[in-house]
Amino acid sequence: MARKPLSDRIAQGSGAHVADTVIRNVRLFDLVTGDLIPTDIALCGDTIVGTLDQYDGKTIIEGHGRIAVPGFIDTHLHVESSLITPFEFDRCVLPHGVTTAICDPHEMANVLGRSALDYFTEAATRTIMDLRVNLSSCVPSTALETSGAHLYAQDLLPYRDHPKVIGLAEFMNIPGVLNCDPDCIQKLEAFEGGHIDGHAPLMRGRKLNGYLAAGITTDHEATTAEEALEKIRKGMMVLIREGSVCKDLKALVPLLTPQTAQFFAFCTDDRNPLEIAHEGHLDYLIRLAISLGVEPLAAYRCASLSAAQAFGLRDRGLIAPGRRADIVLLDDLHECRVSDVISAGRLVTDALFESRDVTPHVGLGSVQLPSPLTADDLVLHGEGTQRPVIGLIPGQIITPFLKADLPVENGCVLPDPQQDIARVCVVARHGHNDNIGRGFVKGFGLTNGGAFASSVGHDSHNICVVGQDAADMAVAVNHLETIGGGFVVVKDGQIIADMPLPIAGLMSDAPFEVVQQQLEHLRAAAKHLGCTLDEPFLQLAFLPLPVIPHLKITDFGMVDVNRMEVL
Repeated sequence: MARKPLSDRIAQGSGAHVADTVIRNVRLFDLVTGDLIPTDIALCGDTIVGTLDQYDGKTIIEGHGRIAVPGFIDTHLHVESSLITPFEFDRCVLPHGVTTAICDPHEMANVLGRSALDYFTEAATRTIMDLRVNLSSCVPSTALETSGAHLYAQDLLPYRDHPKVIGLAEFMNIPGVLNCDPDCIQKLEAFEGGHIDGHAPLMRGRKLNGYLAAGITTDHEATTAEEALEKIRKGMMVLIREGSVCKDLKALVPLLTPQTAQFFAFCTDDRNPLEIAHEGHLDYLIRLAISLGVEPLAAYRCASLSAAQAFGLRDRGLIAPGRRADIVLLDDLHECRVSDVISAGRLVTDALFESRDVTPHVGLGSVQLPSPLTADDLVLHGEGTQRPVIGLIPGQIITPFLKADLPVENGCVLPDPQQDIARVCVVARHGHNDNIGRGFVKGFGLTNGGAFASSVGHDSHNICVVGQDAADMAVAVNHLETIGGGFVVVKDGQIIADMPLPIAGLMSDAPFEVVQQQLEHLRAAAKHLGCTLDEPFLQLAFLPLPVIPHLKITDFGMVDVNRMEVL
């Protein structure tokens, strides 16, 4: 809904003119005191102009005594990681009360470069929710993998003043910052004084001091209360993350009180439609936090007001005159049961989504292998004694650096199902080279053979494949090129489940309901292989992420992240 002239807003708020819309008979959850205040809410276009009983309105939305809270703000996410387009993401999460989402198109940018920024800034002008963009700061994130593109400071500057752009997205090149790498310094200086997102897993002490001195203000990678406390004491806004793989809320909620809520906000980072269907989105984070003992006042501040203030969105975060009319109506405060959502003054209905003009797809045909792979291409040759093995921790993307003795046959190092150790390979897919990184991983539970593969492989999104059988692994990788990217499960040379992601090899062109069903089928197929993880494909997608400790794998090989070296 368009913003009305200032004179109209004043006249409707003061009662001189009838309000465009009145939400009648609600209990406003006051984020100042925590009180529930009976009131009407008057709207002029996309703006709240009054909270008072007995407003007259041209359009009436009956509140029926429900609880009104400000629209929720997801402070950091990658829409691509939801596996759906921004328009399907909009349709999926807005009914859960998420009226603002701050996205980093980092995943698509690593495949397509500036075309990804063009796509997302254009899409953000057409969504019903307010989709904001932070510009991807680290493309590629390291020099330890093959990326599809590079973004330099001069590539980002043309987007800095776009009305949907907030600032610079998660600055994950920590060594580059601390060592004053010229490329990092150029980007930091170009956005100095504006918003710069952080990405600082396990960072403490003097390194944290140096990182913050660069003007970085947020972090979504804190995984312990001690780490988060040091960061907020040093002025950082900690974004409490609860995604499909990374689940940090339980560890951090002991810190979240009405007194500290101004230093915390919520984010999902990576949350897929299946998880959203089963649990919810930010409504789930609020519900979970309250169930863990957080006071509702702290939880709802964290989800709206604190988030708005941290990102300079001063026109929202409260239900108050002059603020953007993003309002969520709840049937229950503690359970965060959303019954209606108002986005920029519009009641969210199916018809609202049907009226949008969507942005054309980009990045089709982005999976390019030099030639079909064979089983021999994925076999590791060498000694089996004390081989580096990536460890998995369910619900985390931090992976321990393990070592194990593995069997060897004819000079080939073999996986060992008895130790729950499988092969893992990363295959370059951007058409720049024919690199293959080979290694081993512990924790997938693949006791029945087979393999599964993904073209979603943070951050450069090469193909990552895991399995006991190298022939099945080769079939899986080749199939992903055929379908333009996505997920696939293979057993005895046969495709038993797949999900095409043709948009940059990252996003489906199907409705989110179809993606939910495909994910259910893929999970069941992975369990058929013996996989014990709840989110096997997202867990797989983070194995090639060499900015998260401790041991990872890229198309260059196994990477010791602590030393930033290929083994």
